[in-house]
Order: sequence, then structure tokens, then C-alpha cells
Amino acid sequence: MNKKIVFIGTGAVAAELTSYLEDGSWGNDCTFEIKGYLTYGVSGINSWKEYQLAHSYLGLLEDYQVQEEDHFILALGNSEVKRKIVEIIKARNGKFMTLIHPTAIVAKTAKIGEGNILCPFVMIGPNVLLGNFNLLTSQSIISHDSKVGDFNFFATALLCGHTIVGDANYMGIRVTTVPDIIIGNRNKIQAGMIVDKNVGDDSTLFYRYKEKLMFVPSSE
Repeated sequence: MNKKIVFIGTGAVAAELTSYLEDGSWGNDCTFEIKGYLTYGVSGINSWKEYQLAHSYLGLLEDYQVQEEDHFILALGNSEVKRKIVEIIKARNGKFMTLIHPTAIVAKTAKIGEGNILCPFVMIGPNVLLGNFNLLTSQSIISHDSKVGDFNFFATALLCGHTIVGDANYMGIRVTTVPDIIIGNRNKIQAGMIVDKNVGDDSTLFYRYKEKLMFVPSSE
């Protein structure tokens, strides 16, 4: 029996993940098929139409009856909402799928938890411990001996070796850590930041000053 994928979400994340699964070099060889899309709390019919998602809109999670063949994927970024959704689905004995694109590189000694999403060209190094329900967008890298908790969002971010990350953090585009950094929980780190000091909990990291590059025309 083929696995039936049910996405939670109908927005941009769901649209991108759908495009990966529909790619001929991957989707044609899979033992699963997309059943459709659910949303939590509010109707997602408008975004489902906006992204022209080809598979069925299944309505609200609150009203959905979980089937044995269903495998759920969290296609959204909000960590608090994701945590609530996981509680609901697990209470109904639902199952989650870890989605790893075939272009991703995962070391044999890495350990990957439940419900993670590894987009194209993600790299997971040796001895990495990746928790549950993390989303790593294209070209994100978690280097050797790093440990990552649950419900984190990595937007093309790079963790250097021996980095430790807690839960529910947002790493903006091209965020980079130096080795041996510890990042706590529920932090928001702005795009382009280089994290060279440990970070506690509930912090927002951003550049205070911006440099402006000026071009002076030649006098010739």
C-alpha cells in the first residue's frame, strides 16, 4: 500500500515541497503519493488556489479523520503552531514522514529524528544529531558533531562543527555560526548574521549598523 502524504499547510512551503515531490527524477520512483492539504485554525482554500496546488484541499485539521495510510508533513514555519499540530495528530495516532530530497547528503553516522524536512542540496555531517520537526531549506548545512533540537527553521543557514542548537529557533538566510557555539531556544537570528558568541533564549539578533557601499565615478 502506497503511503499517502497529507501536507499541513497550503502556502509557500507546501507549494515548494509539492514541486520537489512532483519532480520526475524523484516522484516517479517513490512509493508514496500526495493525498492533499489540510490547514489548522483557518481555512487555506485561498492560498491553495493561489498556488494552484493540483491535489485536493482536505479542509481543517480539526475536522479531519486520520486514516491508516496517512503520513503527515508540516508544511509551515511557525514553531508554536507546528507544536500544537503535532500534539493533535499524535493524539489521533497519526504518523509523520521525514522528507529528504535525493540531492541532500546525509552522513552515515548522522541521526535524523521524526518529521524533518531536508530540501535540495542540504548537507548533514558526521555524528550530527538532528531532532524532530526541523525544516532545512535548500543548501542549509549542519556540520560534523553538531546537535539540533526540535521545531527549528533553517533558511539556507550554516552551522559549523560542534554547534549546539535548542528548540524553535529561526535562522535567517545565510546565518552562519563559528564552531563550538551554543544557541538556546526560541531565538530569531536575522539574515546574514555571523554568530560568534553563545546565545541564550528568546533573543533577536540583528545588525545594529549598516554599511553603505558608495561608488565614486572615475574622473577620466
